[in-house]
Amino acid sequence: QVQLMESGGGLVQPGGSLRLSCAASGQIFSINSMGWYRQPPGKERELVAAISSGVDTNYADSVKGRFTISRDNAKNTVYLQGNNLKPEDTAVYLCNAEVVQWFPRVVNVYWGQGTQVTVSS
Repeated sequence: QVQLMESGGGLVQPGGSLRLSCAASGQIFSINSMGWYRQPPGKERELVAAISSGVDTNYADSVKGRFTISRDNAKNTVYLQGNNLKPEDTAVYLCNAEVVQWFPRVVNVYWGQGTQVTVSS
């Protein structure tokens, strides 16, 4: 099996910065796309940013210019750098990964358990 573990959440003041990490471990042959989603209180889950196995990235309009997604393929880890955070960025942030497993050679999407980010003064 495969596990995703997020870290880096917490309380941030408006205008501040935060860096989230998500490390994948287990029976991993390779990882296709990786991404960050968030679920604000009382709202549905939404895509924040995604990155392909190469360098292609995709961002929600609400975070363009403030958030940057990156990945370290050698460490099976994806990062999300958030700058100029706003109260509306408050949410549980979850990472996901499309993983090609060793055996059987199948592709599954895995999710982390989530990390809380609160933007408040």
